[in-house]
Formats: sequence, C-alpha cells, structure tokens
Amino acid sequence: MDDDGGGREPDYRFTLANERTFLAWIRTSLALLAGGIALHALSESLSEGTRTVLAVAAVALSLALTVSSYMRWRRVQDAMRRGDPLPRPWAVPLLATGVAVVAGAVAVILVVG
Repeated sequence: MDDDGGGREPDYRFTLANERTFLAWIRTSLALLAGGIALHALSESLSEGTRTVLAVAAVALSLALTVSSYMRWRRVQDAMRRGDPLPRPWAVPLLATGVAVVAGAVAVILVVG
C-alpha cells in the first residue's frame, strides 16, 4: 500500500520501467531546450524574428514535455497501483506535431535561404 492510501505497490520492475520512461522524456525535453537555445544563439543566417519564434517554440515544447512527463509518470504509477489500464500519453501527438513544425520550418528556411 502506498502512503496516500491508493492500491497496492506494483512489481518493482514495472515501477523502474515507468521511471526509465520518465527519464527518457526528460532527456528529450532537455534536448529540445538545448536546441532552442542553440537555435537562438547560433543561427546567424536566420532573421532575429524567425530565430526567436523557432527558439521559443522549441523551449515551449521542452516546458510542455517536462510538465507532461511528470504527470504521465504519476498517472501510470497510480494506474499500476490500482490495477487499471495504463492511460494514453496525450503529450505524444503534441510533441510529434511540435517537433515536426519546428523541423519543417528550419528545413524550409535552410533550403530557401
């Protein structure tokens, strides 16, 4: 039983797998943060406005992913304790769309510019 009174302690292997997934999301978030900072600091070929928009988009994706990764970790842990089906990850479509938009914009700018 966990300390907040909900369900049974899941098998430690599942708990550790859930933690590894959380850490993978955090690494992805850090990569997005670093990419946003690098875009803003190193992209001399882009206009200031374009550079700022793309950098802010990458940093905003990083922030959203960081918050959602903790929320997902908690929801999965709670579902495992209760024996419920695992929740669907709502951040996956957000992350995929956001990264595709930023990468597509950078690709177009590089080809056109």
